[in-house]
Amino acid sequence: MTSQRLGAREWLALSRLPGLRASQLTELAATATAWPDGWLALLPREAATLLRLWLDHPGRSPLSDEIARAEAWLAEAPDRHLLYPGHPSWPTLLAEIPDPPPLLWAWGDLAALAPPRLAMVGARRATREGLTNAATFARELAGRGWCVVSGMALGIDAAAQQAALDAGGPSVAVLGCGVDVAYPPRHHRLHARLREPGGLLLAEHPPGTPARPGFFPRRNRIVTGLSFGVLVVEAAERSGSLVSARLAGEQGREVFALPGSIHNPQASGCLRLIRDGAVLVRDVDDIVAELTQWLPALSPLTLPGQAPAEGEALPSDPLLRWLSGNPTPVDTLVGLSGLGIAECQRRLLELELEGRVAHAAGGWVRLSGA
Repeated sequence: MTSQRLGAREWLALSRLPGLRASQLTELAATATAWPDGWLALLPREAATLLRLWLDHPGRSPLSDEIARAEAWLAEAPDRHLLYPGHPSWPTLLAEIPDPPPLLWAWGDLAALAPPRLAMVGARRATREGLTNAATFARELAGRGWCVVSGMALGIDAAAQQAALDAGGPSVAVLGCGVDVAYPPRHHRLHARLREPGGLLLAEHPPGTPARPGFFPRRNRIVTGLSFGVLVVEAAERSGSLVSARLAGEQGREVFALPGSIHNPQASGCLRLIRDGAVLVRDVDDIVAELTQWLPALSPLTLPGQAPAEGEALPSDPLLRWLSGNPTPVDTLVGLSGLGIAECQRRLLELELEGRVAHAAGGWVRLSGA
């Protein structure tokens, strides 16, 4: 068994080993070394010893109880999942960030991860205008087929996610606690709504983990890492939303910001972002236009939620909507379509045999007339 094919139990065990950062596990997984001997040879001594004990004498290993509790929680309902590299629903965009989580606990509808995703963040003590703007943008994005990603925090986060769900669109919340913990407590109804169709709760911490201040900055890297860009709706000069914007920039994501009055303290952070190079946003078209330039696969006629031009038929294969005359790498197609890598490659081969797509330097292209 190679590291590419590790299952849930193996990833659970690896994630509970002492002295290992998420980035170290990612580096080890990238070597595609044989399981378990290759891993045992590369792990630090304490971690390797604990893993060997679990492999050879599971009844004597403290990992066994933790894994049993995790598996019991997962077995309680069909909408509880453990995502890990290689899982069909693992968000491939996370592979592009420097410190991806080794696994993600999920509760809700995994189909929420299929559409292209945009993060929306902002002030907890938001103004009425900020809350209105968040809801307006979220509804418009949902109507165009985008998934709104945020952290279920007070203020802008919750307003955006609730509006997206109310509009019939998907929304993903990344929590700084276990997925079964409603934090802040006043958002227990939103927490429940995110477990219904179209909603999804994600966390890198096991169920039952309480919220802690140190978890939230790391949570933010997942919010932005899941997304093609981040929209900062409203933020003060010293705001956690600016941390999210910085992380997004470091991850190569596009940063968008709504302008505001120079007399509004809750707009000062957004104005600073715009001064430093963030894209000034007036409406959703500004976001769509920028992401179209950033991702050639999102051509104007194939953006989610947009109708085809008069006389133009929609592609019969959903994968075609993400292809254009510009080469698109398979990894990008996987992230855009929500398909697993194997399914994506199979469909591409079928489309190639049908003469509808072709492989070119840098990725796949859609042939004219396809």
